[in-house]
Amino acid sequence: MRLPSEVKIVDVGPRDGLQNEKQPVSAEIKIGLVHRLQDAGVREIEVTSFVSPKWVPQMADNAEVMHGIHRKAGVRYSVLTPNMKGFEAAIAAPREEWPDEIVVFAAASEAFSQRNINCSIAESIERFRPVVAAARDQGIYVRGAMSCAVGCPYEGEVAPARVDMLAGLMKDIGVQHVGVADTIGVGTPVKVQRALEVTLKHFGIDDISGHYHDTYGQALGNTLASLAMGVWQFDTSSAGLGGCPYAKGATGNVATEDVVYMLHGMGIETGIDLDRLIDAGVYISEALGREPNSRASKAIRTKREG
Repeated sequence: MRLPSEVKIVDVGPRDGLQNEKQPVSAEIKIGLVHRLQDAGVREIEVTSFVSPKWVPQMADNAEVMHGIHRKAGVRYSVLTPNMKGFEAAIAAPREEWPDEIVVFAAASEAFSQRNINCSIAESIERFRPVVAAARDQGIYVRGAMSCAVGCPYEGEVAPARVDMLAGLMKDIGVQHVGVADTIGVGTPVKVQRALEVTLKHFGIDDISGHYHDTYGQALGNTLASLAMGVWQFDTSSAGLGGCPYAKGATGNVATEDVVYMLHGMGIETGIDLDRLIDAGVYISEALGREPNSRASKAIRTKREG
């Protein structure tokens, strides 16, 4: 099995990880998490979401967070922009506070699309078309997230043909990179590989990433199966933060700490300092009043204590 020699990690904890937290998390804490992640060597950070505070109150401080970040050279800062209004809000600040990348998202499941954003898959793609064009006109990179690429809480198993269709639609509107997301964590290695295979019909291996939740403890296995196909970019979440409000019982994204521990143990470079990464996860977990949801973090901290 030939594996990539280097992997790029996109830490989505500040956005995807925190967006569903019921307790308010201050802008200061969110900024502190971003700073700790970049100091640990994370070069791609999903910072916030420019969505209506009515729907996602946790992200109401998006502009304040983007303003407060002390940017580090070589780090790419991304934000979610679900519509044109969100994109316009993201670039309303001075240029130096703009995101380097925006993320648009669509589901491979019609039922999920209707429940999540109240429109069909086709309608969601058309909604994103002007957003993608506007971003690229401004020199902002565009990443697409394909949710429910393996399973849906309403429809059950999602056929690879649905992912094939969605990847083609994303390519058609000018999305430059897509993430294959197992949103509710039901995927197993072979199912994830099938979703990746059809995505590769539309995007090159350098323009695909994996985004795996760990509901059934399959995320590391799915990551390894993706690596075996040559995929070298993954979304992970500091301290295993996150979940899905539309999928009852769905746990968060796979913990960044666990993925980095596995990769380093396989001799794969990430550019990330695992000890400092663990400290970042502890920082945000303490702010939330709980333990990090990372086995590697717990084991290494126990070892530290002697």
